[in-house]
Amino acid sequence: MFEGTVRSNLDPLEEYTAEQIWEALDKCQLGDEVRTKEGKLDSTVSENGENWSMGQRQLVCLGRVLLKRSKILVLDEATASVDTATDNLIQQTLRQHFSDCTVITIAHRITSVLDSDMVLLLNQGLIEEFDSPTTLLEDKSSSFAELVAEYTMRSKSTY
Repeated sequence: MFEGTVRSNLDPLEEYTAEQIWEALDKCQLGDEVRTKEGKLDSTVSENGENWSMGQRQLVCLGRVLLKRSKILVLDEATASVDTATDNLIQQTLRQHFSDCTVITIAHRITSVLDSDMVLLLNQGLIEEFDSPTTLLEDKSSSFAELVAEYTMRSKSTY
């Protein structure tokens, strides 16, 4: 995020109406949060968005993309610095509002790619597997299936 206002962070070129900005904020689950701020869309954003949480900063970025209605979205570790609840919120927003877009997700969290159309698994910079998650999971010896099994085992042991 940049120093300025919520509005200038979402619409730096002043291309959208307040109504369109609020719609994007509601879609990325930030509308209620911004409505609680004294200045609403004109609320202050400090340098690097320091007065916002990491998750909120990621959701603002998602709000920008929702406004632009991009057809291609590249996410590079978009959920790496957020908690599980925000990760789930981002994944839900992507499924709901970007189903007609090409979404390329670079991720280390297995949950970020489980419902993707295709998975490209790299190992030491080389392509190891490329197929649908379903196909890769059917082959229990695939690296992807092993990663999912490991993740599932780890998440069960934390409860």
